[in-house]
Amino acid sequence: MTLTQLKYAVCAAGMNSFNDAAKKLYISQPSLSSAIATLEKEVEIQIFNKSKTGISLTRQGEEFIGYARQVLEQYELLDAKYITKKESKKKFSVSMQHYTFAVQAFIETIQQYGMDAYEFEIYEDTTYMVIENVRNCKSELGVLYLNDFNRQVLQKIFTEYHLEFQPIFDCGLYVYMAKTHPLAGKEQIDLEELMEFPCLSFAQGTHNSFYFAEEVLSTVPYKKLIKASDRATLLNLMIGINGYTICSGIICEELNGSDYVAVRLNSSEKMTIGYLTRKDMHISKIGTDYLAALGKFKDKAML
Repeated sequence: MTLTQLKYAVCAAGMNSFNDAAKKLYISQPSLSSAIATLEKEVEIQIFNKSKTGISLTRQGEEFIGYARQVLEQYELLDAKYITKKESKKKFSVSMQHYTFAVQAFIETIQQYGMDAYEFEIYEDTTYMVIENVRNCKSELGVLYLNDFNRQVLQKIFTEYHLEFQPIFDCGLYVYMAKTHPLAGKEQIDLEELMEFPCLSFAQGTHNSFYFAEEVLSTVPYKKLIKASDRATLLNLMIGINGYTICSGIICEELNGSDYVAVRLNSSEKMTIGYLTRKDMHISKIGTDYLAALGKFKDKAML
């Protein structure tokens, strides 16, 4: 197995086409296909599924490509430091549930470096994909929460995937809503008071288990429930139809604006915000700085 083979495989995975990857690599398509076939034979797994419409990664292929990306990135760092003596492009990737404060920490990390050249990636995604992205090395870190309800199930998945969850801070439950909501002026809200208003939840796609829900109290039989796939839509629904969601209560007006408020929910439940990593991966300097920026929100978290 060579670095060239890994480079070919990663490029093909990114293009979803041997033909397009071959053009980008300035080699013939048969040469690329032959190199991939040799690699698959050597590692004794099928990396790609092939069809008339193109190629896609197999389950084993996703994991392999994740490791391959990591190897290539480390080689680029070594090459830049000891061979070419050129400053390499800084790279960092994080996946997260839909947390504005996690996005704000990402912004602060970029601003802290002030680099001329970098390649950062941020994914606000479903819980399942946050886990998958870390598992397959697509993201160095994953930001999500655990509580008494989902902890046992998710920890079992983490162990199976060789992942590790580290807590950052605990917080109580809050009702996030527009300032125009009829209940926005209260100091504390009972769950029963919310039943006449639409509860907003992030859709989890095909992996729609209660254990993957981004909102605590996901098993409550809400009278009105709306699921959406992105944060902007939920914010619009809060204003348009007096919708609400259950969250950590950490508000980032810098990104969401000042039209929203978090009111304490009358509940003894709590959630633990933390980060997910692979057990066999070292956290980079940028990753460490991102976690430090994320940790600053501990002061805004209230039990």
